[in-house]
Amino acid sequence: MQTSTKHILDTPIQFLKGVATSRASILNTDLQIFTFKDLLTHFPFRHEDRSKFYPIGQLTEDFPAVYIRGTLSNVQLQGEGSKKRLTAILQDATGMVELVWFQGIKWIQPKMATGREYVVFGKPNMFGRKFNISHPEIDLAESYKPTEYALHPVYNISQKMRNVGFDSKQIAGLVKNLLETIGDQLIENLPEELVRKYNFISRKEAFHNFHFPRSLDLLKKATARLKFEELFFIQLKLLRKKQTQKANFSGQIFQKADLLTTFYKEHLPFDLTNAQKRVVKEIYHDFRTGRQMNRLLQGDVGSGKTIVAFICMLLAIDNGAQACLMAPTEILADQHFNGLQVYAKSLGITIAKLTGSSKTSERRTIHEYLKSGELKILVGTHALIEDVVQFENLGLCIIDEQHRFGVAQRAKLWQKRSKSEYPHVLVMTATPIPRTLAMTLYGDLDVSVIDELPAGRKPIQTSHRYETSRLAVFGFLKKQIEEGRQVYIVYPLIEESETLDYKNLMDGYESVCRAFPDVPVSIVHGKMKAAEKDYEMQRFVRAETKIMVATTVIEVGVNVPNASVMLIENAEKFGLSQLHQLRGRVGRGADQSYCILMSGYKISAEGRIRLNTMVETNNGFDISEMDLKLRGPGDLSGTQQSGVVDLKLTDLAKDQRILQEARQTAQEILQTDPTFSKPENLPLKQYLEQNAPKNQEWEKIS
Repeated sequence: MQTSTKHILDTPIQFLKGVATSRASILNTDLQIFTFKDLLTHFPFRHEDRSKFYPIGQLTEDFPAVYIRGTLSNVQLQGEGSKKRLTAILQDATGMVELVWFQGIKWIQPKMATGREYVVFGKPNMFGRKFNISHPEIDLAESYKPTEYALHPVYNISQKMRNVGFDSKQIAGLVKNLLETIGDQLIENLPEELVRKYNFISRKEAFHNFHFPRSLDLLKKATARLKFEELFFIQLKLLRKKQTQKANFSGQIFQKADLLTTFYKEHLPFDLTNAQKRVVKEIYHDFRTGRQMNRLLQGDVGSGKTIVAFICMLLAIDNGAQACLMAPTEILADQHFNGLQVYAKSLGITIAKLTGSSKTSERRTIHEYLKSGELKILVGTHALIEDVVQFENLGLCIIDEQHRFGVAQRAKLWQKRSKSEYPHVLVMTATPIPRTLAMTLYGDLDVSVIDELPAGRKPIQTSHRYETSRLAVFGFLKKQIEEGRQVYIVYPLIEESETLDYKNLMDGYESVCRAFPDVPVSIVHGKMKAAEKDYEMQRFVRAETKIMVATTVIEVGVNVPNASVMLIENAEKFGLSQLHQLRGRVGRGADQSYCILMSGYKISAEGRIRLNTMVETNNGFDISEMDLKLRGPGDLSGTQQSGVVDLKLTDLAKDQRILQEARQTAQEILQTDPTFSKPENLPLKQYLEQNAPKNQEWEKIS
């Protein structure tokens, strides 16, 4: 009986020829390779041309890794302790080069024999006036067999693997064994028509030619096929999930809007922007369908997401339901609660806050009123998902900065329903997400965007200054303070050295105090207790202090409309997204606000692009697109927690066209055959069943 593809690819890695128990253990821990499938999709990060040998005398520093051949001499151990190294000389008729190993010496040394001819592969570097090659691959010339593949794969390995002599070449050997083992069981997972439409090579050919390409053309074809496949199945799962939710999950109908009308006419102190009005209409439409809403609300810092959230709560409350808002930190939960409480009180709506700091007596009252239905709005942190928190009728869940919560945490909140309908879900983020990333991370959600700032808000003026301008910058801060404004001064956190961070911050604090002897200064940093931080922040909110010296703990924090200047020290050490979030702490009032980026003269090319981008634009979406290009999706997406995306090959910054093509194709297939019942879509159905997540319940969670 033939073994199914699912079965063979799910085989534990220790059962592959060439993988002993010790190797399986290091593959598990260092590369997260547990099964045949994990190894198959551990793709090489580059390919090296091994098609010819070079004379040693022709080597230059500009050469990539190359093959050379020569006689070995002068093999010796040098240095002690951490400086210990193994060196040897390789010589041919045209010249000589030194070979050096700092790790894995005990594995390499026994292979070395003076006077024998060797084949060596590595990157030549100039050291002093001589060429050397660090950690080259080395084989006896007599046992060397030319590879049938001109382009040789290079795989990521860890330092620990290198130390025990387990290198990229050996990973390549294991992949070769794997491809021979699974043979013809790498069956097609795309419909024939799709393979023809895009002129794809077969799935089996794609994997063979990505790991061991027979030509550059076949490597390109393999890359095109595997990138499309990766994105296509992500989109297919997300769109199918969205389709299933709309079809199977009912939501309470919120038709009545009297409370909202009263709020608009009597209590709303300003006009909504057109973008806010558009978003409210989109959400109100969802509320009337009878289907559970799953919507992502994107909007830059200060764009007015919180008031939109409150309007949605009013619609829920007016129709007999309760609403909750979950934020990732107590500071953010406090800010939301303080902002919403003013509006709730004006309408006579009960609202409470529940966080880890809530006292037992407060908790008892909240639980009682929540279960009876008297409490209409609950704002809080992770404390909302505790089992003891029970609603009488939860109709709307609002989750702020959802990428900071795990899937399991969101699931617990989502399941706190007391009726047969699921609560509507509104996910908010102040981190603008590039369209490609939103399609990949949140492709199962409907997306609303607030893309304009409230009237009267002036764009923040951003400038980049060098250390030599410090006196002028401090003079500007002094003038702003004399005019009644307040100032943030932020220092970077470099995680490798908490002690050094603290010293830099304290040095900065002391220099600020010296420069502004008559100005009261607050300081906030990560080593302070929560109560101390809160005390200092509240002093700044009340304008008792005029300057706030802080680390990035104020990235999402108090709303101080009177703060008009954000000075960011060592700005080149921050990521773009973080710089933009920090800048968003000012510009909350009607006064002109400023962001000053201070740096030294030594800045990397990427650092200069980040600072120039900040100076040139205030648009969070433009900034996020540049951030994606510079950093890749990892840091932006929180994918470890989203449980949705695990991109092995795709670069979302470069592969936007493939993503759009993949999403459109997935949409077309789902429109014509949502259950994959047509014979031509059988490969899709089989592949999705084989790769179905183990916890189907979590798949329902937005």
